[in-house]
Amino acid sequence: MNKLWVRLSLGFSGMVFLAVFGVAMAGFLVAAAEQQGRQENDLGPPPEVTDLADDLSRLYQEQQDWSGSDILLLRAQAESNLRSRHNRNFIYILTDDQKNILYAYDTEQMGQPVQAEDEEKLIPIQTDEQIVGYLGFVPDSRFEDNDRPSFLYELGKTLFTTAALAAIGGILFGILMSRTLTAPLNNLVNAARSIGARDLSQRVEEKGSDEMIAVARAFNDMASDLEEGEQLRRNLLADVAHELRTPLTVVQGNLRAILDEVYPLDQSEMARLYEQTRLLSRLVNDLHELAQAEAKQLPLNRETTDIAHLVSTVSDTFRPSAEAKGITLYREIAPDTPSIAVDAARLTQILQNLLANALRHTSEGGSITLQTKLDGDSLNLTVADTGEGISPEHLPHVFDRFYRADQARTRDRGGAGLGLAIVRALVEAHSGSISVDSSGVPGQGSRFTILLPLLSAPTKA
Repeated sequence: MNKLWVRLSLGFSGMVFLAVFGVAMAGFLVAAAEQQGRQENDLGPPPEVTDLADDLSRLYQEQQDWSGSDILLLRAQAESNLRSRHNRNFIYILTDDQKNILYAYDTEQMGQPVQAEDEEKLIPIQTDEQIVGYLGFVPDSRFEDNDRPSFLYELGKTLFTTAALAAIGGILFGILMSRTLTAPLNNLVNAARSIGARDLSQRVEEKGSDEMIAVARAFNDMASDLEEGEQLRRNLLADVAHELRTPLTVVQGNLRAILDEVYPLDQSEMARLYEQTRLLSRLVNDLHELAQAEAKQLPLNRETTDIAHLVSTVSDTFRPSAEAKGITLYREIAPDTPSIAVDAARLTQILQNLLANALRHTSEGGSITLQTKLDGDSLNLTVADTGEGISPEHLPHVFDRFYRADQARTRDRGGAGLGLAIVRALVEAHSGSISVDSSGVPGQGSRFTILLPLLSAPTKA
């Protein structure tokens, strides 16, 4: 009873029933009124017949014959026909004292005796307590079947039958429409249960009303996001297991060798083990930071920051490293570079990761440019280099975690492949965006562009 299709069916059925009930009742009342009229006819002659008999009695008493009676009968017949009280199924007749018809609406009956079944419908006409004739109100012989139902009776019965059929059809239609309307909801329920059972590939067909299509589309979008998130989770677990396996294997192997006295337990061996633990610690910290950023839970301490000063500080920090590799580091800060509300530490981390990546891929004699400028309602930060560049097939994946364009590159040279993923997560945490352009031609390098919105006031995240 609590199902939606049942409630809709009851609602439709109720509306149909009320509409049809009114029509049915109208037909029933019409038929009942007609039937009542017929029953009154069967009980005896109406009052106007008795009045006409009195008029004929007075006429005969005055004239001692029936001359002029036809006029009275014609007038009474006409009045009866106009009233249509009996649907013209009955006529007036006048007989003599022997019950032979003297006058009838149907002239063929004149001179004939009254039929035996009609004698009970005759009213005696008396003058001085003597019967001089009879007035009859009998069925019209022109009708083949005087007992056939009248038009109003047939109309009422037809309306009542039609209303009953319409009610049944309306109820069936209401049930069909209710099941049709609720079918998409049932599909959603089944799909949701499949999603709950970890079948994230489940989708529902987008059909029905605009509202149902919108709900189905939102459900499918949610299922797609869940499936993508599940795939990312699996990839992350696989990548983490892969990345942790190497340093753990090194530590375990060295410790086994020390225990077996293959390696001496000296300071150099302890330093190598310590370096592996630092690598593990850095990897775990990067993963934790990336997970927080992607979950929108990374705390940001936004304060109004002088971007020009921050960029100058970061570039000065990397200048010695660039000079040591024979790389020229340029700094182009637009005079109108504004102060905006950012987390200065996180923005510094972003620029440091991009500069470190540029230094790693730029050969001696090359250059790196750190540039700031206004770009509409955003601040444009660009890090461009003249290094080896990124091949077009690798561009869509450079911000993926654990992704390396050069699969042969080791951690000693390139880290774990989380740097650019962390950069993108931190930029998006600032409601910004980051993109990369590269032709893949050595010497033309790559260009990383960050767009940060110009927030008018600092906010706490």
